[in-house]
Amino acid sequence: MKERLAPQDQNSFIQSYDIIGNIAIIRVPEELKSQRLIIAETIMQTQKHVRTVLRQISAVSGEYRLRRLQHIGGEDRTETLHREFGCIFNVDLSRCYFSPRLSFERMRIAKLAQPNETVVNMFAGVGNFSILMAKQSEARTILSIDVNPVAVKYMRTNIRLNRVQNRVVPIQGDARQAMTRLRNIADRVIMPLPEKAFEYLDCAIMALKPTNGWIHYYDFEHASKNEDPIEKVKAKTLMKLQKLCAKFSISFGKIVRSTGPNWYQVVLDIEVAQK
Repeated sequence: MKERLAPQDQNSFIQSYDIIGNIAIIRVPEELKSQRLIIAETIMQTQKHVRTVLRQISAVSGEYRLRRLQHIGGEDRTETLHREFGCIFNVDLSRCYFSPRLSFERMRIAKLAQPNETVVNMFAGVGNFSILMAKQSEARTILSIDVNPVAVKYMRTNIRLNRVQNRVVPIQGDARQAMTRLRNIADRVIMPLPEKAFEYLDCAIMALKPTNGWIHYYDFEHASKNEDPIEKVKAKTLMKLQKLCAKFSISFGKIVRSTGPNWYQVVLDIEVAQK
């Protein structure tokens, strides 16, 4: 890009972007808006499998966690097939949330599942966590909930594409309402929606078997230079857990990724014993 952008524009250029299937999504600053075609052409020249370049023009927001996308180069479409650790995911990026930046975290969780477990994925999207777990573990059943009907439609397609119909069960609806029918059945609960996980923590505990189980809890946290985002998430989660269950322990915590200046996505692995 240094060869194609004026020197005064080079400091504004954001070099990182997501590639999902054969679609690239890039954030182009307003001051480089006039150069978006050059940027798109350069990406397609350097990433030969990319057929479409989209510009993200809004933050992820709303009940369905969507972002507004603008076509700036290549084929004009938002649907693609994405491959991850041997799995195939069909997704429409304008109608479903999808992040390739969580691939290694999805694999980490998949490998934690034990034989014959019943797992509840409270915010399943198009099925990434659930399907990868079905392919990488011997979990018996993975109940996969999402409120977005379009995401559930794609999840059903992805379940068929990956041949896990006998183990991944799609459920369309709000997680809180769905969990009233899923009491005391889960060995493990996944909560990959940082915006709502804290609010729904009581539902996750309600789904666990009366003996004990695991919750994989995700949250966003702001932390200044001298603060630890993991410890901040632990502190607020501990206060809520103390009110909700008799015994618990946080065995693992890490920063999954940075989401902005001093903002982080954090995961905690929580073991819960309700009695």
